[in-house]
Amino acid sequence: MATTEILKLPDIGNFDKVEIIEILIAPGDVIAAETSLMTLESDKATMEIPSPRAGKVIDVLVKIGEKVGTGDPIATLELAEAAPGATAADTDTSKATAAAAAAESTSPEKNQTPAKSAATADIATDHQCDMLVLGAGPGGYTAAFRAADLGKQVILVERFEQIGGVCLNVGCIPSKALLHVSNILNETRDMGAQGVTFAEPTIDLDKLRGFKNGAISKLTGGLKQLAKQRKVTILYGIGQFTSPHHLTVKASDGSETIVGFAHAVIAAGSQPVKLPFIPHDDPRIMDSTDALDLSDIPARMLVIGGGIIGLEMAQVYASLGTKITIVELADTIIPGADKDMTRPLLKVIRKRYENIFLGSKVTAVTAHVDGLEVSFEGKAAPATDRFDKILVAVGRAPNGKKLQLEAAGVTVDERGFIAVDQRMQTNVPHIFAIGDIVGQPMLAHKATHEGKVAAEVICGLPSAFTPITIPSVAYTDPEIAWAGQTEEQLKADGIEYEKGAFPWAASGRSLSLGRDEGITKALFSTDTHRLLGVGIVGPNAGELIAEAVLAMEMGADMADISLTIHPHPTLSETLGFAAEMAEGTITDLLPPKKRS
Repeated sequence: MATTEILKLPDIGNFDKVEIIEILIAPGDVIAAETSLMTLESDKATMEIPSPRAGKVIDVLVKIGEKVGTGDPIATLELAEAAPGATAADTDTSKATAAAAAAESTSPEKNQTPAKSAATADIATDHQCDMLVLGAGPGGYTAAFRAADLGKQVILVERFEQIGGVCLNVGCIPSKALLHVSNILNETRDMGAQGVTFAEPTIDLDKLRGFKNGAISKLTGGLKQLAKQRKVTILYGIGQFTSPHHLTVKASDGSETIVGFAHAVIAAGSQPVKLPFIPHDDPRIMDSTDALDLSDIPARMLVIGGGIIGLEMAQVYASLGTKITIVELADTIIPGADKDMTRPLLKVIRKRYENIFLGSKVTAVTAHVDGLEVSFEGKAAPATDRFDKILVAVGRAPNGKKLQLEAAGVTVDERGFIAVDQRMQTNVPHIFAIGDIVGQPMLAHKATHEGKVAAEVICGLPSAFTPITIPSVAYTDPEIAWAGQTEEQLKADGIEYEKGAFPWAASGRSLSLGRDEGITKALFSTDTHRLLGVGIVGPNAGELIAEAVLAMEMGADMADISLTIHPHPTLSETLGFAAEMAEGTITDLLPPKKRS
């Protein structure tokens, strides 16, 4: 029987605690005696720590950045052979010492990896890999592909039959395909103001669904091909952890596959929040996934939640002919954005929709054969009303409670979120987590960057997730996009700032489009003039925000932006004009203030 040993840090001289700056081994590595295990750095020197034994690395019990001292446990090793002269008593003592050290290493205070038990080490596997990724959404497949490009053997586990996750299959991509159609319908109806009138269009739902599904198929099919080219193995089924180094995948036919891994990346995403007082078993009650199926066009629909998802789907159904009512608990739509950014959209949709009830809530829903009776509380909301369908869009909840993470030793909070550091490491150093499951914002473009970081750290590269800002976009009509700090945040934090706001009513490009409702707002530090935040509302705001994000990442100030020559006439130049408004140097409007 294989003998395991807890390797402890040898005598490092007069140093008390020394920081680990590099770990040179990983679980599964077969090492010789004197192989360097890690590099330590003091204020005077760096030192490499050699292994006293040959064998197979079972667990690494420390992480980069941790400080260790003489005698601290650093790794668990399955010895290549018993130490010469070892007796049965010695072996028993060694095992007891190993168990005690392993128990010590898993204490919350030390934030270290649980050592494998003998039973865990002997688990038979159907597949073995360097890195397992649980969840094939944008973050998951990005992590898998990046690690494969860096030479790792990767297995990607996905519960659905298509990779791409929520974003590609039932989120970002299908919703944007439908919003494209919606925008065209709205634009043709608004062209009457420019003297061009179109007949009311005929809606073919089957073809519309086909267009949406075609966009999905092209992307998911392309991802499968990329996985094949990179030799990434895809396993379909529900994955749950059974140990710190094993995952069981249960397929739709009930069969189970056991995967062993050296490292894992949890990218299991989130799911729509359900309200307990709503009969969700009624097919007329929809979440965002159901709404994207577009089974029919209801006469009247209630959207519970005035956030991005609710407003985007409301726009789609309204453009197809549904009378929309929105109810939102907050006193504004899209609560995360500044009110001056959401006000132009609110003005537009008040004309398009039947009702918008802010500062209101639904208290009960009763299902009848001829409709869904809804009870309200709030400012202008009626006591009751009846709808053909209801879309519940009150947010998403992480899937952290569904993965049996306790078997792997990974800490999950009461809401289902997993805490990670800048390297995307959980409290178990060889297990990483990314995407919706690690916290807000729940955005695909955040997850993809986190996925790259996790893969690169696992492959030994110096990588970390340290963005200055993550942009948010509502793909409504008009679009709303913002990045950095909002004006409300700056006020709440007591940060002094200067604002430059440029109204699109003064933009030649905006006026030529017949869209003068937009605004570009830039917020700058009073002390340094560096860009702190940007909000944009108007057509293509989601495309325009990228320049602001880059400016913040590069530390640009108002002069950098105002002196950047933007093409004219474009919507992009409104950011330059906003900076000029803050500087007091604008000539396209009267400057609000003048600088010397």
